[in-house]
Amino acid sequence: MPNHDQLHRQTWGVLPFLAVGAGCVIAGGFVAAITAHAPTEHASWAAAYLVLIAGVAQVALGVGQALLVRRPPRPGLVVGEFVTWNLGNAAVIAGTVAGLTPVTGAGGALLIVALVLFLVGVRNPQRARWLPVVYRTLIVIVLASIPVGLVLAEVRPR
Repeated sequence: MPNHDQLHRQTWGVLPFLAVGAGCVIAGGFVAAITAHAPTEHASWAAAYLVLIAGVAQVALGVGQALLVRRPPRPGLVVGEFVTWNLGNAAVIAGTVAGLTPVTGAGGALLIVALVLFLVGVRNPQRARWLPVVYRTLIVIVLASIPVGLVLAEVRPR
Protein backbone atom coordinates (compact mmCIF):
# COMPACT_ATOMS: atom_id res chain seq x y z
CA MET A 1 0.00 0.00 0.00
CA PRO A 2 1.44 3.41 -0.92
CA ASN A 3 2.48 5.70 1.89
CA HIS A 4 1.22 9.29 2.15
CA ASP A 5 4.23 10.74 0.29
CA GLN A 6 3.86 8.28 -2.62
CA LEU A 7 0.13 8.97 -2.84
CA HIS A 8 0.79 12.72 -2.88
CA ARG A 9 3.44 12.32 -5.61
CA GLN A 10 1.16 10.06 -7.65
CA THR A 11 -1.72 12.53 -7.40
CA TRP A 12 0.60 15.44 -8.21
CA GLY A 13 1.95 13.50 -11.18
CA VAL A 14 -1.45 12.91 -12.78
CA LEU A 15 -3.48 16.05 -11.93
CA PRO A 16 -1.73 18.43 -14.35
CA PHE A 17 -2.36 16.03 -17.25
CA LEU A 18 -5.99 15.59 -16.23
CA ALA A 19 -6.63 19.30 -15.74
CA VAL A 20 -4.97 20.57 -18.90
CA GLY A 21 -6.15 17.62 -20.97
CA ALA A 22 -9.75 18.23 -19.88
CA GLY A 23 -9.27 21.94 -20.58
CA CYS A 24 -8.08 21.14 -24.10
CA VAL A 25 -11.12 18.93 -24.72
CA ILE A 26 -13.38 21.77 -23.58
CA ALA A 27 -11.42 24.30 -25.66
CA GLY A 28 -11.77 22.07 -28.71
CA GLY A 29 -15.51 21.94 -28.14
CA PHE A 30 -15.63 25.73 -27.88
CA VAL A 31 -13.64 26.13 -31.10
CA ALA A 32 -16.04 23.78 -32.87
CA ALA A 33 -19.11 25.56 -31.46
CA ILE A 34 -17.85 29.08 -32.16
CA THR A 35 -16.85 28.30 -35.73
CA ALA A 36 -19.81 26.03 -36.56
CA HIS A 37 -21.65 28.78 -38.44
CA ALA A 38 -18.70 29.34 -40.77
CA PRO A 39 -16.25 26.46 -40.40
CA THR A 40 -12.79 26.70 -41.88
CA GLU A 41 -10.22 24.02 -42.50
CA HIS A 42 -8.01 25.40 -39.73
CA ALA A 43 -10.85 25.72 -37.21
CA SER A 44 -12.06 22.17 -37.83
CA TRP A 45 -8.52 20.82 -37.63
CA ALA A 46 -7.73 22.83 -34.46
CA ALA A 47 -10.90 21.61 -32.73
CA ALA A 48 -10.10 17.98 -33.53
CA TYR A 49 -6.43 18.40 -32.57
CA LEU A 50 -7.30 20.05 -29.25
CA VAL A 51 -9.72 17.27 -28.36
CA LEU A 52 -7.80 14.22 -29.59
CA ILE A 53 -4.11 15.02 -29.15
CA ALA A 54 -3.81 17.89 -26.68
CA GLY A 55 -6.73 16.57 -24.63
CA VAL A 56 -7.55 12.87 -24.78
CA ALA A 57 -4.01 11.68 -25.54
CA GLN A 58 -2.62 13.84 -22.73
CA VAL A 59 -5.07 12.39 -20.22
CA ALA A 60 -4.34 8.85 -21.44
CA LEU A 61 -0.58 9.37 -21.20
CA GLY A 62 -0.68 10.94 -17.74
CA VAL A 63 -3.21 8.55 -16.22
CA GLY A 64 -1.69 5.54 -17.97
CA GLN A 65 1.71 6.33 -16.54
CA ALA A 66 0.24 6.62 -13.03
CA LEU A 67 -1.52 3.27 -13.41
CA LEU A 68 1.52 1.43 -14.76
CA VAL A 69 4.13 2.21 -12.15
CA ARG A 70 4.24 1.18 -8.52
CA ARG A 71 6.19 4.26 -7.49
CA PRO A 72 5.27 7.63 -8.94
CA PRO A 73 7.80 9.06 -11.41
CA ARG A 74 10.18 11.69 -10.16
CA PRO A 75 8.74 15.21 -10.20
CA GLY A 76 11.40 16.38 -12.66
CA LEU A 77 10.33 13.74 -15.18
CA VAL A 78 6.65 14.68 -14.80
CA VAL A 79 7.46 18.37 -15.28
CA GLY A 80 9.53 17.52 -18.37
CA GLU A 81 6.71 15.43 -19.84
CA PHE A 82 4.09 18.06 -19.07
CA VAL A 83 6.07 21.03 -20.38
CA THR A 84 7.32 19.40 -23.58
CA TRP A 85 3.89 17.90 -24.36
CA ASN A 86 2.01 21.16 -23.89
CA LEU A 87 4.59 23.44 -25.50
CA GLY A 88 4.77 21.02 -28.40
CA ASN A 89 1.00 21.05 -28.85
CA ALA A 90 0.86 24.83 -28.60
CA ALA A 91 3.60 25.16 -31.23
CA VAL A 92 1.92 22.66 -33.58
CA ILE A 93 -1.38 24.51 -33.35
CA ALA A 94 0.12 28.00 -33.67
CA GLY A 95 2.49 26.99 -36.46
CA THR A 96 -0.21 25.20 -38.43
CA VAL A 97 -2.79 27.97 -38.14
CA ALA A 98 -0.22 30.68 -38.94
CA GLY A 99 1.39 28.66 -41.75
CA LEU A 100 4.80 28.71 -40.03
CA THR A 101 6.34 25.37 -40.89
CA PRO A 102 9.42 25.77 -38.64
CA VAL A 103 7.17 26.41 -35.61
CA THR A 104 5.05 23.38 -36.46
CA GLY A 105 8.20 21.29 -36.89
CA ALA A 106 9.60 22.47 -33.56
CA GLY A 107 6.31 21.53 -31.93
CA GLY A 108 6.50 18.07 -33.49
CA ALA A 109 10.04 17.68 -32.16
CA LEU A 110 8.90 18.63 -28.65
CA LEU A 111 6.10 16.06 -28.87
CA ILE A 112 8.64 13.38 -29.78
CA VAL A 113 10.73 14.35 -26.74
CA ALA A 114 7.63 14.18 -24.55
CA LEU A 115 6.72 10.72 -25.85
CA VAL A 116 10.24 9.46 -25.16
CA LEU A 117 9.94 10.85 -21.62
CA PHE A 118 6.62 9.04 -21.17
CA LEU A 119 8.31 5.81 -22.29
CA VAL A 120 11.10 6.41 -19.77
CA GLY A 121 8.47 6.97 -17.07
CA VAL A 122 7.05 3.48 -17.58
CA ARG A 123 10.15 1.51 -18.47
CA ASN A 124 9.49 -0.89 -15.58
CA PRO A 125 5.72 -1.34 -15.55
CA GLN A 126 4.25 -3.02 -12.48
CA ARG A 127 0.80 -3.91 -13.81
CA ALA A 128 -0.98 -6.48 -15.96
CA ARG A 129 0.75 -7.36 -19.21
CA TRP A 130 -1.92 -5.94 -21.51
CA LEU A 131 -1.94 -2.42 -20.01
CA PRO A 132 1.70 -1.64 -20.84
CA VAL A 133 1.06 -2.93 -24.38
CA VAL A 134 -1.95 -0.62 -24.77
CA TYR A 135 0.03 2.31 -23.35
CA ARG A 136 3.02 1.75 -25.60
CA THR A 137 0.72 1.25 -28.61
CA LEU A 138 -0.81 4.68 -27.92
CA ILE A 139 2.67 6.18 -27.85
CA VAL A 140 3.61 4.46 -31.13
CA ILE A 141 0.41 5.66 -32.82
CA VAL A 142 0.95 9.26 -31.71
CA LEU A 143 4.64 9.03 -32.58
CA ALA A 144 3.85 7.75 -36.08
CA SER A 145 1.24 10.47 -36.59
CA ILE A 146 3.74 13.29 -35.96
CA PRO A 147 5.76 13.02 -39.20
CA VAL A 148 2.59 12.19 -41.15
CA GLY A 149 0.89 15.30 -39.76
CA LEU A 150 3.93 17.46 -40.48
CA VAL A 151 4.08 16.27 -44.08
CA LEU A 152 0.34 16.76 -44.57
CA ALA A 153 0.55 20.28 -43.11
CA GLU A 154 3.28 21.13 -45.61
CA VAL A 155 1.76 19.64 -48.76
CA ARG A 156 -1.86 20.72 -48.34
CA PRO A 157 -3.08 23.40 -50.73
CA ARG A 158 -2.94 26.91 -49.34
